[in-house]
Amino acid sequence: MVRRNRIEMQEHNRAKVLAAARDEFTERGFRDAKIDQIAERADLTRGAVYSNFPSKRALYFAVLAEAAEAADEPEYRPTARTAGAALADFARAWLARLPLATEDRHSASRLGRDLVPEILADERTSLPFAQLTGLSAIVLGLALERLGSGRAPARMVRVAETALTTLHGAGQLAAAAPGFGEPFTVVRACEQLAELDLDDEWGPPHLPYVSPARPVDQPWNPPAAIDALRDEPARLTGDGVVAVLGLHRLTAVEEARRAAPADAEVTVVLVTGNPGELGPLARLTVTELRGCLRAAVPAAARPRLQLVHDETGALAAAAGVAACSDATESAVRVEAGRIVARADGYGACHAVAAG
Repeated sequence: MVRRNRIEMQEHNRAKVLAAARDEFTERGFRDAKIDQIAERADLTRGAVYSNFPSKRALYFAVLAEAAEAADEPEYRPTARTAGAALADFARAWLARLPLATEDRHSASRLGRDLVPEILADERTSLPFAQLTGLSAIVLGLALERLGSGRAPARMVRVAETALTTLHGAGQLAAAAPGFGEPFTVVRACEQLAELDLDDEWGPPHLPYVSPARPVDQPWNPPAAIDALRDEPARLTGDGVVAVLGLHRLTAVEEARRAAPADAEVTVVLVTGNPGELGPLARLTVTELRGCLRAAVPAAARPRLQLVHDETGALAAAAGVAACSDATESAVRVEAGRIVARADGYGACHAVAAG
């Protein structure tokens, strides 16, 4: 019999809890699921469950995140050459994840039916989710801009926001009113959004008042990390902008990407003051975005942007951010292996990227 060390045993127990929780949430739904029943399924104590997950909601988010990360992604070869075609393919990929009206209410595909109600139940989750959804719209919008549409070049983040609003609504109706609506109509509607003029101009009013980044000369020794937007090792040793953003400040990524040179690497480090609960929610949202982007946007059109989950704060610490919260906004510019400029607080992303 192979004996496990403490870390291995903790990982083993965590995996057992996740597997048991997935079965419990699938069969009973979030509200009726019981921690005691999950512990019994896992052959562990109630205390062992809570030693791995701070709350039932944290466990639910972790189950959904793990399921999304473990899902088999088809080998998509996006062929879209216009923003409209990409939006149609994005919508098809999104809708393909939704449960069918004929499926049993306890099927695994309905595992996420309680996600939005649980997010809405608490401002501590709804505010981060709003920013995560805003981040998704920015990433999709930047990709659509690179593909272009039949009208004059313009910012397309509002188009992306409208598409996500439509798709989230379709998801909620799939859960609340199975069989309502025609998915192909939703796909067609999303495709047509690319031609709408939504008067979407870039120019946040606070940018002219942002103080310049301050010059520094500090070492840059980042730990290895994964770019969650591509599911591959992040490129952290080259020149570029590194923005450390809490889950209440994620939409500031647009300030960094638009102010930085087009060929500059921009890395966004996602941090939170509640990694046990909000970390899995962030991973779930980004994983679902990644899957739909892979189905819709050719690699050459995806924005030059990396997203790194930093639940331990190790990458943030390498950037000089010792304490992280959901309100964190800090950015550094890296050149030749050194941090040469930094800014902290509101507008930090713009200050460093534009410097």
